[in-house]
Amino acid sequence: MPEPLPYLVEPMALNDVDQVMEIEQIVFPAPWSARAYRYEITANEHSTMLVVRAAWTPAGPLGRLKRRLGVVASSPVLGYAGLWLLVDEAHVCTIAVHPQWQGRGLGELLLLALLDQSRELGARNATLEVRVSNNAALALYLKYGFEIVSRRNGYYTDNNEDAYIMTTPPLETDGFRTTLDGCRRQLYARLGTAEHNDAARDSATGLTADRRAVPTRRRQAG
Repeated sequence: MPEPLPYLVEPMALNDVDQVMEIEQIVFPAPWSARAYRYEITANEHSTMLVVRAAWTPAGPLGRLKRRLGVVASSPVLGYAGLWLLVDEAHVCTIAVHPQWQGRGLGELLLLALLDQSRELGARNATLEVRVSNNAALALYLKYGFEIVSRRNGYYTDNNEDAYIMTTPPLETDGFRTTLDGCRRQLYARLGTAEHNDAARDSATGLTADRRAVPTRRRQAG
């Protein structure tokens, strides 16, 4: 049996919103409001919002109930992501990871979770927008089977940068499932190292916001 991952991806809860907003305000120049996230969680039936945190916290429905009741504490939110199901298309509306935790595979873990969720919801494909200059995000999305289908001029209002519109092949094709399974194995092997286990354990004791500069961007998936 494979070792459990040191990180847990689960549905965003109302008591996560304050920590989500701390990351949101660091990462995005035009952040969504806490009210917007509360709406996505409680009122938008087409929305799926997820968070990632260290797995040193009770998981599953019973674990979430204990945390809501204050019986046990949650470890800090390290990142979050969301999608909207628009008819038969899953639109990735946001992915963000706290600057202290970027470059550790957590954004990729969130992307993988969104694609898994998209398939469970019956979406035919997934789509997103990304800055044309965001080479790291582009490489990740291409790795996961996304293809550039168009370019939207001046999409990002902070610097008038263009956006690529990217979409996956049909999610249930054999080729896409093979790609997803291969990426999953590679990512799980990376996240299962001792370094990640130690880092996740340390994160469960608290997270100090790092206010260093991060690339400015309009709402995008990466």
